Amino acid sequence: MTLMELIGNAPWREAVTYSDTWPHEYVLLRKDNQRELFAAMTRRFKDGEGVRGRFFSIRPTYVFLGEYKYWFDPPLEDLDSLREDEEYVLNRARLFYDRRDFIIQPGDTRFPEDYPAAPPLSGRQG
Repeated sequence: MTLMELIGNAPWREAVTYSDTWPHEYVLLRKDNQRELFAAMTRRFKDGEGVRGRFFSIRPTYVFLGEYKYWFDPPLEDLDSLREDEEYVLNRARLFYDRRDFIIQPGDTRFPEDYPAAPPLSGRQG
């Protein structure tokens, strides 16, 4: 099965806690039995397709496919490094097609009219 087929067949669920602020969906590695999808996605990250971003104080690595950006929680680059006592999450959010796909900063919301000043693309802010 191709990666896009695996994504299409996954049982994505809405992250209801964030539905009003930062809407996204997720799928679970163990509970949803998605080892094949997680293996395919970790290959993308390992092959260098990941792009470092910033979500407030967190520095996730995103992979962009189709209309979505994807990230792992906790960060996961190799299925060989799985901890048996932890569940792994693959998240996805629709692309904004603006800087919020890479950098979210204090004052940002999901609404373009609420943008704070444009941040630098790298480095720390004061």
